[in-house]
Amino acid sequence: MLKQPSAGGDDGLRFSPLVVVELSPDAKEEAIAWLLSKISDSEQNGGAGLLVNQLWSGTAETEKDNRNVFLVGASRQRLLSGAEDLGLFKEFNDGSMRAFTSANRDNFKDFKGDGDGFLSTAECQYIVKHELDSLRAKNETHIPGYEKAKLYPGKSIIRRMQSKGILVQVFPLHETEELKRLSFSWYKKVKLSLQPLDEIRHYYGEGMALYFGFLEYFTFALVPMALVGIPYYLFDWENYDKYVLFAGFNLVWCTVILEAWKRSSATMAYRWGTLSRKKAFEEPRPGFHGVLGFNPVTGREEPLYPNTKRLLRIYLVSVPFVLLCLYLSLYVMMVYFLMEGWVLSVHDAEPTFWTAVLSFVPSVIYAVVIEVMNLIYRYAAEFLTGWENHRLESSYQNHLVLKVLVFNFFNCFASLFYIAFVMQDMVLLRQSLATLLITSQILNQVMEAFLPYWLQRRRNKKMMRRARKRAIPGQTEMPLADQVRLEADMSTYLGTFDDYLELFLLFGYVSLFSCVYPLAAVLVVLNNITEVYSDAFKMCHVFKRPFSDPAANIGVWQLAFEAMSVIAVVTNCALIGMSPQVKSYFPESETQLIMWTAAIEHGLLALKFILTFVIPDVPKHIQTKLARLEFESLEALKKKKMLQATVQ
Repeated sequence: MLKQPSAGGDDGLRFSPLVVVELSPDAKEEAIAWLLSKISDSEQNGGAGLLVNQLWSGTAETEKDNRNVFLVGASRQRLLSGAEDLGLFKEFNDGSMRAFTSANRDNFKDFKGDGDGFLSTAECQYIVKHELDSLRAKNETHIPGYEKAKLYPGKSIIRRMQSKGILVQVFPLHETEELKRLSFSWYKKVKLSLQPLDEIRHYYGEGMALYFGFLEYFTFALVPMALVGIPYYLFDWENYDKYVLFAGFNLVWCTVILEAWKRSSATMAYRWGTLSRKKAFEEPRPGFHGVLGFNPVTGREEPLYPNTKRLLRIYLVSVPFVLLCLYLSLYVMMVYFLMEGWVLSVHDAEPTFWTAVLSFVPSVIYAVVIEVMNLIYRYAAEFLTGWENHRLESSYQNHLVLKVLVFNFFNCFASLFYIAFVMQDMVLLRQSLATLLITSQILNQVMEAFLPYWLQRRRNKKMMRRARKRAIPGQTEMPLADQVRLEADMSTYLGTFDDYLELFLLFGYVSLFSCVYPLAAVLVVLNNITEVYSDAFKMCHVFKRPFSDPAANIGVWQLAFEAMSVIAVVTNCALIGMSPQVKSYFPESETQLIMWTAAIEHGLLALKFILTFVIPDVPKHIQTKLARLEFESLEALKKKKMLQATVQ
């Protein structure tokens, strides 16, 4: 457990610190005192009713320490009332998942005594974060000590202080003993078993657990394709003109696994209590700005920004910029083909071992350039999407995902489409796919695992040296102050965006063109296995602990993967139509071949969409449980109304 500092409050309680709030070292005393009073005041007075304590009550232990670091926690009763306000779902005694209410607390499984241990640390931290985000200005016109930091009724205090640089960061603390247990079962021992998804969910929340669940599911789904691909590659089915069977397998595979995943994720989300949970009302993003006006939905004064102005920014600036980037990507691709043509001419003129090696160089260079372009474009897309000034975080994320996916798809796959359907060179397609896949995997592992680990290890060594100098002889546990210093210096985890993007591209490589390079699935399986361990290590030791995200599914990424599966149907049908076996059935009429290929492709797409509607996203037994809960809620509401009518 974390050390128990004294709480700053009238009750003199001691509490486990859950969240760290760090303000700027030069923050004005008036602003600090005002924020602390807001955090600790009761809800009736407009506060959060939380417990707060300064990490260093006197002078800081070193000159580099920031004195404006505060620990925030909450009493057990406050956490339970927060869980009820948020509508957290917990397991009932009958095995169903229901929204927690204090009135029925004794009917919930694992609720004993005063509820100690009923809520996980991740849930407690999420409640504290929600209460901090819910702090609103009342009659204040500005942040005390900062005349230019304007406030108005209903304005989020935390978001305003963050946007003005007064508040540096808010992050949840690691639970050291629980983290050690999770690390051991997750990545410290190499084993052939499933990931501890329930433990991941318990510590990091549902959003993180769903990502690792999808990574695990995707890896297992690739195993049949890998098992088919190995003999296909090794034996002389190696005449790759005979890829029709493998392309047909791709058609079925990419449709079935996504439909099965929706059912699997629904089962997990129900077990974790997020499937039927109502989505919280979204507040404006921290960076959202506009002219002060009246919001008819919230009934509060807040910034308003005309939707017409936002659409003009999107269509007159963002869309042309994306098109320009696509043109640059196309230009780079044509340069790659010129390099490829020159290298092949050199090899054909005088074939040697070195010219054979040289033939792979253009593909490697192009793969590296693709990764660099993707990285640069990502920063530009984030800037543009922020400049579009979206009010809600969900809208911001959707526009950012769309921009990034369009460019990444074009940048990574345009050359493969050109080789396959314009050049119709299956040997070059196979070579390019292998090079792109292997190079991108190596670069991703370096950028996502080894580089962050090396940087964090250097920071940790410096911090540990300082901690050892201050350590008391015989002390085994790291003091709380040192733990806060260490975690405050860690990199901030920016969410699962990049992780899902990497899986999306790998899914594309496998589903679109793996029929001409059957080892693609094998390489992706190996990559995903290392990805599990590297991502687990990063979450435990490289990044700050992120706040829990009570997600019910993988969100917009489900649509992205389904869109890729539709493209995969079209691509594999086209490849089948181009194969010599199929062409032999239409020796005299290429038009008939094209018409038959298009007809089969349309039929398969129709079948795919029929399967999407026929196969329910939520398993029948879960639908029954949800319907029963809804019925019970309606019956309880009827009884309540009848009782009120009788009393009156």
